[in-house]
Amino acid sequence: MVDTLHNKKYLLITGASSGIGRNISINLSDQYNLILNGTNEYNLQETKRMCNNANNHFIWNFDLSKCEFIENELSEYLSTNKISVGWFVHSAGHMKLIPLRILNFEEINKALYVNTISPTLIIKTLMNKKVNKNCLKNVVFISSNISDMGAKAMSIYGMSKSGLDGLMRCLSIELAPNIRVNSVLPGALETNMTKEMFENIEIKNKMKESYPLGIGEMNDVSNIVDFLLSDKSKWITGQKITVDGGRTINLSMI
Repeated sequence: MVDTLHNKKYLLITGASSGIGRNISINLSDQYNLILNGTNEYNLQETKRMCNNANNHFIWNFDLSKCEFIENELSEYLSTNKISVGWFVHSAGHMKLIPLRILNFEEINKALYVNTISPTLIIKTLMNKKVNKNCLKNVVFISSNISDMGAKAMSIYGMSKSGLDGLMRCLSIELAPNIRVNSVLPGALETNMTKEMFENIEIKNKMKESYPLGIGEMNDVSNIVDFLLSDKSKWITGQKITVDGGRTINLSMI
């Protein structure tokens, strides 16, 4: 466990108020001091209560779709609390099934702001020596296997996740050798964000048929994040780690 009396480096987790982000937070709370980011204060407090060593963790209640304020807000937050970020997991995401014919500018912006632009600006801020004191060492993006595939009504979500993985690859080179950057590409998991999709019985049954190992659990993703943040993966950077029970290689069901 991190000695909080002598170490003020924290793991920043976006999207920590629910779903995969909450699961990652809980599972890593005995190893890291956490900064839990999300837009719902009540849910963030609930996540904190569910974590080990709850008193060691901070809450940053901020809406990542407000990209124009990210740099100033995060800089001020770290300065006010006298803490630094050593690790960053971007789990926040915006997904909505929208066919192209009814797509609008607002939905395009929200997906790009939350999924792609916000982590870019967060990392830029964390690279500022005056703000974060050269503490950042490791970044993990929670992407999606849609980044490498295609699906109806998921064009904007797919575009934003592909952009996130493009960012990951470029930053893994630009920030080496001091900082590692990788992406985790989960398949179908039942979370708040995918609730609407899983409520469609036809879609859910098709998914079950196409996943050789069945529908995944959030712990399957958290375990890979744990590995990528640790020294056990010290020679891995710039990689897309697909965690989808074999879905993307299952040609028999495509």
